[in-house]
Amino acid sequence: MGDLQWDVHEVTIAQVKAHALATGFVSQAERAGGGTVFESGWTPKPGWTWRTPFGVPARDDEPAVHLDFDEAQAICRHSGKRLPTDAEWTSAAYVEQRPAPPGAWVRGQRHPYPLGASAQASHCLDACANLKGAAPSGSLTRGTGHVPVMTTPPGVNGLYDMGGNVWEWVDGGSGNERITRGGSWWYGPERQVADDVATKPRDTRVVYIGFRCVKTNPP
Repeated sequence: MGDLQWDVHEVTIAQVKAHALATGFVSQAERAGGGTVFESGWTPKPGWTWRTPFGVPARDDEPAVHLDFDEAQAICRHSGKRLPTDAEWTSAAYVEQRPAPPGAWVRGQRHPYPLGASAQASHCLDACANLKGAAPSGSLTRGTGHVPVMTTPPGVNGLYDMGGNVWEWVDGGSGNERITRGGSWWYGPERQVADDVATKPRDTRVVYIGFRCVKTNPP
C-alpha cells in the first residue's frame, strides 16, 4: 500500500523465536519471571511470556505478546522493518487502498471497522465470532485468549486481525505513553473503531498486546 509493505498478520511466536535464536534476545517479561494480566488490578503471571503466553506451551502461529513497545520495535528493526506510525496504521486499517481489491471491496472506501461494515467476524469479547482462544480453561477471569493468526477473515487491504485478537503497538503517543490500536479479545467491538486511541506505558508487557511490522519500499 503506497510506499509501505505490511505484515499481513501479527508477528508470531515463531518469528520471535527466530529473532531470539539470531540475537540472543531475552524479553523483560522473561527476566521478570512472567508478564501480566488485568484481574482486580495488574496481576503478575509467573511463566507467562511470549513463548508461553498463558503459561503453557503455545503454537508457533499464535501472536507474540508480553513484549513491550521497545522490544517490539527492536524485533521489527532487526528484520529491516519498523512499527507503523499511528497515522499509517489507521489508514491501512480503515481505508481500502489496493488498486484492484477483490470481491466487494472498493478502492478508496472508508470502513467503520478493520473488517468492513462490522466487527462480527473478528475475535473479540461478545458480539463477535465466538471463537475459543488459546488460554487454558480457568486461566483467565475474562475472555478466552487470542487465536492463531489468520484464523479470522482478511479485512481492509487484505490484512488480518487489525480489529480484535490482540492490541497492536504503534509508533505514536507522548511522553512515556505509546498508542495501541485495534482492540483485542479482552474487549468488545467498540474498541476497534478509529477514534479509540488507547495508550499504555511503553514498558507494558501484557497478555493481550502484540504488534506487526511495516517496511518502507525503496524509492
